[in-house]
Amino acid sequence: MADDFCLFSKDSFIIKPPKASPMMLRMVVLIFAMVCGVYICSIGLKQIGVHSSGRIVSVHVVEKPCEATDIEPSEKPYVHFPKPKTFSRVECACNPVRNFAILSTQRSGSGWFETLLNSHMNISSNGEIFSVKVRKSNVSTILDTLDKLYNLDFFTSASKNECTAAVGLKWMLNQGLMQNHEQIVEYFKTKGVSAIFLFRRNLLRRMISMLANSYDQSAKLVNGTHKSHVHSPKEAEMLASYKPTINTTLLIPNLKQVDNMAIKVVQYFNSTRHIILFYEDIIKNQTILNDVQDFLKVPRRDLYSRQVKIHKGTLSSQVENWVDVEKTLKGTPYESFLHADYKI
Repeated sequence: MADDFCLFSKDSFIIKPPKASPMMLRMVVLIFAMVCGVYICSIGLKQIGVHSSGRIVSVHVVEKPCEATDIEPSEKPYVHFPKPKTFSRVECACNPVRNFAILSTQRSGSGWFETLLNSHMNISSNGEIFSVKVRKSNVSTILDTLDKLYNLDFFTSASKNECTAAVGLKWMLNQGLMQNHEQIVEYFKTKGVSAIFLFRRNLLRRMISMLANSYDQSAKLVNGTHKSHVHSPKEAEMLASYKPTINTTLLIPNLKQVDNMAIKVVQYFNSTRHIILFYEDIIKNQTILNDVQDFLKVPRRDLYSRQVKIHKGTLSSQVENWVDVEKTLKGTPYESFLHADYKI
C-alpha cells in the first residue's frame, strides 16, 4: 500500500509539467508589444508622408496683384508696381511708381534741375548713370541697366525709401542715347517711361560754361579740387574768374551742331510721353516746376537746391576775346545770343 502510494506519487511528479517563470512571460509579452508598436508607427509615418507630399504639390500661394485705382485709362501704361529683388517695398508695395528720364546736354542746367527734383521726398533721379562706359557699351547693357533702375534695384545717393513715386535718371545725349535711339524709344513706349527734355536757349552761354569747366578739370581753381557745381558764392566767384578764349572759326559750326542735336532728339522721341523745358525759363519762372511735378503725377512741393550759379554777369565780361565773338555772330541766326541775358 505504501509502495503504491509511493509509485503514484512518483508518477504524478514525473508527468506534471514544469511551471514557467513569470519573469520570462512578461519579457515575451513586452517584446511582442514593442514589435507591434514599431510596425504600427512605421505604417502611420508612411501614410503621413504620402499625404504631406500630396499637400505640398497641391498648395499654391496666390498673390493679389496691385491695381491702379482712380487713374485715367490713358495714364495706366505709365503706372508701375515694381518688385525689387534687393529689398521689400512692404506697405508701399501697391503705391504706383512713374518712370522718367531727363534728356539733356552737358552744362545745360541739368545738374541743378536734378537737385530740385531730388528735394521732393517722392522723387529719385539717379544722376548720369550712363557716364560709366561699360553701361553704354551696347544697347543690351543699356536696356539691362534701365531695367535695374526702374525696378528700384539701382542704388545711388539719390535713392529714396520704398515709397518712391517717381524714379529716373539724367541722360546726356552723347551717352549712347542718339546712337541707339530706335531701341530706346521702343523701350520708353513699352515700359511707360516719360521723357523730360531740358535744353538751354542761349547756346553761347552753354559754350562758355563748357570751356570753363574743361579748364578747371586741370586748373582745379577751388582749393586744388575740380568742381563742376558749387554750393557757395565764394567758390562760384573763384570759378567765374577764368575767362575762356573762344575759337571763332569753329564757333558757328559748334553752335549749329548742338542746335541740330536737340532738334533731332525731340524728333526721335516725339512719339513718347514728354515735356520740353528750357533752363532760362525755369530761372525766370520757377512755377514751371509745378508743371514738372504735375507731369510726374507727384504732390506739389516747394523744391530747392543748394547749388549756386557760377557765371552771373553779362556775357561780354565772361569771354576773353568778346570783340571777335561779336563780329563772328553778327548777321547770323545766332546773333541773338549776344544780347539774350537774364538776371539772377
